[in-house]
Amino acid sequence: MAIEGVRPGMGRYEELRAGFNLAVTHRPAAIVEAGSADDVAGAVAAAVRESRPVGVMNTGHGPSLPADDAVLIRTGRLSRVDVDPIRRTARVEAGVRWRAVIAAAARHGLAPLNGTSPDVGAVGYTLGGGVGLLARRYGFAADHVRWMDVVNADGRLRRVDAGHDADLFWALRGAGGNFGVVTAMEIDLFPVATLYGGELCFGPEAGEDALHAYVAWAQTVPETMASSVLLLRYPDDPAVPPRLRGRHVTHVRLAYSDADPAAGEELAGRLRAVGPRLVDTVRPMPYADVGTIHHEPTATPVAAFDRNVLLGELDDDAVDVLAKLAGPDSGAPFLAELRAWGGALSRPPAVPNAVAGRDAAFSLLAIAGPDAAHRVARDQVLDAMAPWSTGGSYPNFSGVEDATAESAGRRFGPDDLARLRRLKDRYDPDGTFRVTFPL
Repeated sequence: MAIEGVRPGMGRYEELRAGFNLAVTHRPAAIVEAGSADDVAGAVAAAVRESRPVGVMNTGHGPSLPADDAVLIRTGRLSRVDVDPIRRTARVEAGVRWRAVIAAAARHGLAPLNGTSPDVGAVGYTLGGGVGLLARRYGFAADHVRWMDVVNADGRLRRVDAGHDADLFWALRGAGGNFGVVTAMEIDLFPVATLYGGELCFGPEAGEDALHAYVAWAQTVPETMASSVLLLRYPDDPAVPPRLRGRHVTHVRLAYSDADPAAGEELAGRLRAVGPRLVDTVRPMPYADVGTIHHEPTATPVAAFDRNVLLGELDDDAVDVLAKLAGPDSGAPFLAELRAWGGALSRPPAVPNAVAGRDAAFSLLAIAGPDAAHRVARDQVLDAMAPWSTGGSYPNFSGVEDATAESAGRRFGPDDLARLRRLKDRYDPDGTFRVTFPL
């Protein structure tokens, strides 16, 4: 039986094959819009019969490898969210975006461990680990998964948890795309109804001082404070607000999740003391407004070439290097984000998983466009931070250039990588799920 799906030349093929990141182009043999777990199982079984790989796309942000000649499963129709306020859990289907989970949980004074953008798919984000604005307080999103429903290469739907297929459950949380298609999961929710958060934006005159102050501050604040700093030169474009247009801006993003906003205000005040801000949006807010803190653009597809390194504790020398290559006077043709880790991210989860990077104090993400010279400049700042690197990288911040087996050693420690490869041989010996970051 042939695969039932949208084939090249058919209506909607061009629309359905397009991802958010234009750095990679997908030309699948067929696209299946799954409306149920049975649809997913049928698509995987048909792909195996035709000896085709399987790729998965929800919001369009991935995969980072071309899904050429593959069966591409679009999961957007699997969109149900069920919240259990007594157990503080949510059942989330494969096509759900964080925005829907946030809204459903907020009605009960609860919050998920979502990412900084509410438009990102919840399942794919969690499979890669998940470092959001509650992560320093509660850990990786993958640390708080109760169970997952997954279709493996045998075309069978199975529920896995700590007591059933525990090896597979371990692998899915950290390297999940290599082992199957997750159709639903149950996750923990947390009693966070409000935040004290927003953005402090410093102009080029104060940018380097703000960066130094931020790094020193971030290494001393409590786990209830999540933060990052974005270094970006805005184009001289009428679409950009006049106060930002053509200027390098140091964006400090804050999210304090404890119940006392006065304590958050005091912590933010230490950074406000650096000097005048071009923008200051830090204020008390309902958790449902969490997406306004980073306000990441998701409406227009872009060609983004992402790379990252995980860093340990940073000193003044490290900040000087970062400022020189990505700060106000650098002329950097890329954006860079330094995000504080530590706290609960450094502790092992109650149920072990494959998520690595727990020794990191910061992540440094740098994103360039397609221009080769811009990507060289991006790599120079990452390479220059090597003296402070842990040697690791984070899958959710990796891009098309790191979708290689050689890069797997930076995403996982040697023992975990060896275990993952053994499990890959067990659950997917023919490489059906290879449209993802390889092991």
